[in-house]
Amino acid sequence: MDYTVKNLRQVEDAAPKHGFSEIGEARFPGSELRAENTGLAYHVLRPNRRQAFAHRHDKAEEIYVVLSGSGQIKLDDDIVELDTMDAVRIAPSVVRALESGPDGLELLAFGPRQEADGEIVSIDEFWGG
Repeated sequence: MDYTVKNLRQVEDAAPKHGFSEIGEARFPGSELRAENTGLAYHVLRPNRRQAFAHRHDKAEEIYVVLSGSGQIKLDDDIVELDTMDAVRIAPSVVRALESGPDGLELLAFGPRQEADGEIVSIDEFWGG
């Protein structure tokens, strides 16, 4: 059989090595799952925190699924409230960033696995300060 099982909490947290551990966790298990075409990210935002940066893609559509907690996602100029088990589909060109509520925010992000298909946007510029 050709499959891989991995607990997402056992995947390396990339946040500390990029200086974002006070904001939350960011785990990217694609390699450990041996995924060839599917991108997956597991994000945890601590209570009342914003992601360190916003981003958009050239080609990759993404779907975010809230596992627990609540918060907001800013999508270009719109702010959408999120709660547990909400799912959001995001077109590639839409700039997006998350902000957690008082209980934090835990989510999965799914999309195609594409290297160098993204643009980082300043979080201060995006949220307006």
